[in-house]
Amino acid sequence: MNLFYRTVGEGPPLIILHGLFGSADNWRPLATRFAKFRKVYLVDQRNHGMSPHDNEFTYDAMVNDLLLFIKQHDLIKPDILGHSMGGKVAMYFAVKYPDQVNKIIVVDIAPKAYPVRHDEILDGLKTLRVEDILTRQEIDDVLAEIIESPRLRRFLLKNLKRNKYGFEWKMNLDVIYNKIANLSIGLNKGDGFSHDTLFIRGSDSDYILDSDIKSISSHFPKAELVTIENASHWVHVEEPDALCLSVKEFLLKK
Repeated sequence: MNLFYRTVGEGPPLIILHGLFGSADNWRPLATRFAKFRKVYLVDQRNHGMSPHDNEFTYDAMVNDLLLFIKQHDLIKPDILGHSMGGKVAMYFAVKYPDQVNKIIVVDIAPKAYPVRHDEILDGLKTLRVEDILTRQEIDDVLAEIIESPRLRRFLLKNLKRNKYGFEWKMNLDVIYNKIANLSIGLNKGDGFSHDTLFIRGSDSDYILDSDIKSISSHFPKAELVTIENASHWVHVEEPDALCLSVKEFLLKK
């Protein structure tokens, strides 16, 4: 699959992989800052953003997409940063193709299996007939009955695009809805990556717990863990300065 992407900056390559319901655009503000010391590749993963839709929605498929992307662009051992779902893709890629990657940065997700999350969000999005709604404000008003957080609603509404009738979703909502359970799996026992790895978690998030540190160390023996204060799961949105500093220090460290 040929993924949609944008680039900014010059230098050694850094690939950024967004999370579920996200897109490359969510990371553009931070990418411009990373671009001072890296050539940043902002990638839309399958069934998201401007990339193609496909009925297959698994980590194996996304890892294969990433390998093809790296080969297509002749990238030599890029650094890879992934948030949430993108962080899992980075982990799976690193343990499967360790010689294809330099360092990885995993934002607010652990290598463990998770129960299916985001049911309320998916149910809310599925009930919206966006093709019959004329304005984004109307869609936001409907979503507000289901999703309290204005910040989360704004994030989700970035998935909308206009067509000649009204709105449609950029993401492949039907496939994501039906195959969300595929994203709940964790790394297998024995999977490991011996290169430098950085895990970043939000202090107000429950995605990486203290009890997960042992598992992280077993899979990623050179892992560091940084906790960003006053941040939930959406670390890059809520505390971009702190995240940028942690990423920069990690990538520039010899």
